Order: sequence, then structure tokens, then C-alpha cells
Amino acid sequence: MKTIVLASQSPRRKKLLSLLYQDFICHPADIDENLPYDGNPDAYCRNLALLKAKEVATEYNDSLVIGSDTIVVFKNKSLGKPENAKDAERILGLLSGNTHSVFTGVALIYGSMEISFSVETEVVFHDLSEIEIKAYVATGSPMDKAGAYGIQDDWGAVFVKKIIGDYYNVVGFPIQAYYKMVQDHFPSFSPEPQNQLH
Repeated sequence: MKTIVLASQSPRRKKLLSLLYQDFICHPADIDENLPYDGNPDAYCRNLALLKAKEVATEYNDSLVIGSDTIVVFKNKSLGKPENAKDAERILGLLSGNTHSVFTGVALIYGSMEISFSVETEVVFHDLSEIEIKAYVATGSPMDKAGAYGIQDDWGAVFVKKIIGDYYNVVGFPIQAYYKMVQDHFPSFSPEPQNQLH
């Protein structure tokens, strides 16, 4: 039986993938994600996505395994998940009033076939006050997110002045690019419109 396997424990990726598929398996990859950033965001996030997919694919036959990794890049430096509240405030201070890029790498493995790609979205932040930053950090929401914010959060959303590119890519999974890639290369796993009327 053909199955879809998401090599991630991210609730955001799970939610986005559920827009395309009613049934799939979540199997987080057990790899070291703290690879040194080499200054090439496209290759970096694609490589991590591929490592995740490869690790999980060894346990599944006749399945499409999806690996994914998202990084936030500002002035060619990768801003990972904050180490603590003070670090989250520092990161948000850097992003305040500036433009940064969000890269999400996606790797697809089915049998011996491997494909990877990445999508970039530019995000422009409003100027943030110290009070706004501290209030958002106090919610705890930034702590598990690259770049110390979630565009889908109540607070994180109001920080964003505009985006250039795919919104869902910033959330954590570029479903538009994924949909096209699966249609072109893995048509038997291509999502179909789900009947939302019950």
C-alpha cells in the first residue's frame, strides 16, 4: 500500500500537509540538525531536508517520504531557534524594521528516486518596540521557531509589514511548490481536491 510519510514532528508542517492529504504518517527523523551554516541557504536547507528524508526512508517501502527544513536568513546569516528568551529578544531586534528571507528546503524520496528543492520568501518587518518584543517572547511562542517568530501567531502576524512570495513557505512548508513537484515527478502521489462537504 502506498503511503505518504512526513519526516517531521512540526505541528505546522503536519497541518499544512493535511490540506493536501487526509491520511499520512508522521515519523520524525532522528538526525543532528545543528549542521554548521555554510553561507548557502538554498543548499543548506535542501541538504538538511534530504538527510531527514533519507533517515526515515530506510524504514518505509513503496512510500513517498517528505523531508523539510526551514531557515531564516538575515544579512547572509542563519537565525536559528533562540537559545533562551534573551536570545529571542536579540533576534527579533535584528529583524525589526528590516527585510529577511525564509528558505524552506523539501526533499522527496520514493524508492531510488530523490528530488530536492527550496523556496525563498522575503519578509518585511515593521519597526518593533521593546515592549512588543518582550510581550511576544513572554508568550513562549518564539522559542521553537527559526527566527524567533511564527507568522501564523497572533503576535507574530502583526509584526509582518509584507511578504514577497509564498506565505505557507514562511509557516514551514511550501505546499504550492510541493504540489507541482509531486504532479511532475510522483504523479501516483499527487493530491486530489478533498470533498469538504460531509
